[in-house]
Amino acid sequence: MDQKRELSSIDLAALVTELRAYEGAKVDKAYLYDDSLVRLRMRDFDRGRVELLIEVGDPKRLHAADPETVPDAPGRPPNFAMMLRNRISGADFAGIEQYEYDRIVTLRFERPDGVTLVIAELFGDGNVIVCNADYEIIDCLDTVRLSSRTVVPGAQYEYPQSRFDPLTTSEEAFHRQMEGSDTDIVRTLATQLNFGGLWAEELCSRADIEKTKPIADADDSEYAALFRVLTELRSALADGAFEPRVYYEDDSPVDVTPIALREYEALETDRFDSFNEALDSYFLELNEAETATSTESDRPDFEAEIEKFERIIEQQQGAIEDFEAEANEERRKAELLYERYGLVDEVLSAIQNARADDIPWETIRERFEEGTERDIPAAEAVQSVDGSKGTVTLDLEEATVTLDTTIGVEKNADQLYQEAKRIEEKREGALEAIEETREQLAAVKQRRETWGESADADEETTEETTPEQWLSEPSIPVRRDEKWYERFRWFHTSDGFLVIGGRNADQNEELVKKYMESGDLFFHTQAHGAPATILKATGPSEAAKDVEIPEQSREEAAQFAVSYSSIWKDGHYSGDVYMATPDQVTKTPESGEFIEKGSFVIRGERTYYRDTAVGVSIGITCEPQTRVIGGPSDPIETQTVTNIELEPGRYAQNDIAKLIYREFRDRFEDEAFVRKVASPDLIQEFCPAGGSRIHEE
Repeated sequence: MDQKRELSSIDLAALVTELRAYEGAKVDKAYLYDDSLVRLRMRDFDRGRVELLIEVGDPKRLHAADPETVPDAPGRPPNFAMMLRNRISGADFAGIEQYEYDRIVTLRFERPDGVTLVIAELFGDGNVIVCNADYEIIDCLDTVRLSSRTVVPGAQYEYPQSRFDPLTTSEEAFHRQMEGSDTDIVRTLATQLNFGGLWAEELCSRADIEKTKPIADADDSEYAALFRVLTELRSALADGAFEPRVYYEDDSPVDVTPIALREYEALETDRFDSFNEALDSYFLELNEAETATSTESDRPDFEAEIEKFERIIEQQQGAIEDFEAEANEERRKAELLYERYGLVDEVLSAIQNARADDIPWETIRERFEEGTERDIPAAEAVQSVDGSKGTVTLDLEEATVTLDTTIGVEKNADQLYQEAKRIEEKREGALEAIEETREQLAAVKQRRETWGESADADEETTEETTPEQWLSEPSIPVRRDEKWYERFRWFHTSDGFLVIGGRNADQNEELVKKYMESGDLFFHTQAHGAPATILKATGPSEAAKDVEIPEQSREEAAQFAVSYSSIWKDGHYSGDVYMATPDQVTKTPESGEFIEKGSFVIRGERTYYRDTAVGVSIGITCEPQTRVIGGPSDPIETQTVTNIELEPGRYAQNDIAKLIYREFRDRFEDEAFVRKVASPDLIQEFCPAGGSRIHEE
């Protein structure tokens, strides 16, 4: 059987119940790994260190983890992690909620200076959104622009449209939902009641009901048995009465559940004290197994992807059918109002007249009960009266309709027609979504075919892969070896020399004091606010020696210095840069003068590069390592399989980084590869401070 890779709505309901016990813990720090895994390190008075993991890629999960097994902290934190730290470090973990029956969890953090909401969307492509107390989006891992909803910084966060919630439904609504189906019992539970295949089969097993029995042949006793089992499940989820299990097949973990399942009685199992512990163990084993497998074969699991998309299409088709049924039901209710116009108008008029005379709602309800005893048709149709909402619910034989008592029959009917229209719009959105999913499925199948052809070709030839081949490659393996200089600004010149520059005053100081050696060259602009730039003659572990550095490398280092200075930020296209040797650079000022942090005194004659043009390109390399790099255009163009040239413009660093990311994603066949090696945060590290735009040829 397939291994579980996503938490279900029932899993999240159980998880939220357990994680509420952690309320009151204080946040220490936030981390981000590979643009899909967020780690929140917290301290709890009773438990000590608490690690909360939120992963929204593949797999999708959320749980507390064993502090001894969490991944090591990554290098320099990306912007998203820094933003999270600024907003929630020192905050109290104040609450956690699941949104209705959806795979969305909202974590609340409180600090004296405000409230921060971290929303984890564990469905579709997955996302983590950070909002203020008013649900205004501060930042998100991925922006979303759909006809139904938009998720971008600055926008108001809106939860997706609600769907049927079996964990809160009444027995009457449960019966109606079941009876409205035209398939069998298990499929109705799986799709129209949103339980999914596994829990639908489990409910049938626990209720001792034949799974494949057609709905047309089912009766109220079977619905009652199913609802009884559902009620038991609800109570267990609410009370935390769990029996967490991890299930194994052929010694491999295949599923993890908060409650022991009859459907898995034949599988090997491990028991745990809490669902969090079970989740942590399961996903840790899953990751270890995949890491071992990836060393054996780099072939993507196309079959799993295909099965995933086919499963999504099946679910989307079920949603479309549900929308059609709901819209038809709302229209039928509106038609019934007109068919029973006299009766409905009599009820509404009676309530309106009574309220005009200040008669209490309880008295109105009692009068309808008295009318029922006297066999008055209008009173007999009244099922209930809700004074708190100002509504009355009528049984019109074919359907039960809840009406607004402050308006007439026509306006109530119009509201039902409008609701039908709204549901039909959701159906149109679902139709668009299913077409997109079908396109994704077709693309995966095409990649599977192309992979077979490219694998055969690889065996036949050892020729160097061209940029065009890399761009069309369906799956590019990630090869990464982090270097000591990557926390600074850096690039390699056309002649292979390393150039490094400081990102701030502290790094300027560190570069000059720790990394500048005899034989290196120092570059700086005449303008204030520029990186201390060093053209390295040798590596930090090599002995300093005199090396003849070509003029082209010197010019490229000068262009690097001017491009990452305030000259770019001010919107200028060129500036003056000077070059000096290490023995000319000192922190000792003249008598009576003061040197700011990150600044230096240059003594002796300098070499100037006048009117040096600004210019930055950002590109992606695929061999020998896969990474995003940036710097002067000439060397970057020759070192990458594709690149994008920038010039001063109107887009802020984070905005231009996202534009570049989208462009790279469009250029590469393997979008997952782009997400891993050239995320917006990684791209932004190579973008100059201030505004930029993509250079048009």
